Amino acid sequence: MRIVEIDKDSGFCFGVVNAINSAEKELLADGELFCLGDIVHNSQEVERLQKKGLITINHSDLADMRDKKVLLRAHGEPPSTYEMANRNNIRIIDATCPVVLKLQKKIQQHYKDLDMTVSQIVIYGKIGHAEVNGLVGQTEGNAIVIEKKDDLDRLDFKKNIYLFSQTTMSLASFEEIVKEIKLRIKENVIFRSFDTICRQVANRIPNIRKFASQHDLVLFVAGAKSSNGKVLLSECEKANQKTHLISHPDNINHEWLKGVESVGICGATSTPKWLMEKIATEVYESLNRNEV
Repeated sequence: MRIVEIDKDSGFCFGVVNAINSAEKELLADGELFCLGDIVHNSQEVERLQKKGLITINHSDLADMRDKKVLLRAHGEPPSTYEMANRNNIRIIDATCPVVLKLQKKIQQHYKDLDMTVSQIVIYGKIGHAEVNGLVGQTEGNAIVIEKKDDLDRLDFKKNIYLFSQTTMSLASFEEIVKEIKLRIKENVIFRSFDTICRQVANRIPNIRKFASQHDLVLFVAGAKSSNGKVLLSECEKANQKTHLISHPDNINHEWLKGVESVGICGATSTPKWLMEKIATEVYESLNRNEV
């Protein structure tokens, strides 16, 4: 008997669920709501909410708006966004993930307390990512963002280093960065690292490895913009070479399913469960139409 299984641990994380629930509540009450950036890095979920009245805007749009209601998504925003909203009489619906909010406050406090002439605040994360922009904003733009080991050349190892991480980065990669800094830091210079990676996200890595290894074929469902999706896809591919990235049921190549007895469907923290269920139905029907 052929099996099609959806990974029970895949799908929206708490922060995304909270943001979407907040948006739907406001839309139900008012029928119109603006969101600063895509509410989640999944085009189909964005389209679903657009049909309910959610309008996606950018920071330039926000600067020109007055007297509107704007939702801040789970990624968080820098202080400048709140200041602009206040000037423009914009009502903020703040759906910043609690984990991200806690990290923002921690970075902001360190920035206030440290002498920045002898110290550096460093953020391990994706340059230009919305969450990272919000974190850098807590330091008035003075934090240094690093994505990989090569970026460490930008640091001054004679100055104190305080290292934080974007919440959705790989824990193993963060530990590698910590190890490298310890090797290069000068004697008697302070180095402090703060493991600020969300465990709900980090724990998905061992879970998804196990899930992927249990199936003949894996369909990993994620949007192209999902940073977390790229990390989890890589882990799936390591565990199962027959892993395919798709974002829509139309992306399924039915040739992949030939001779396959077990198909696993999983996704990123930005992948809606309803989309994985839709893909599972398509796979199941394909298997039973004798197409494969």
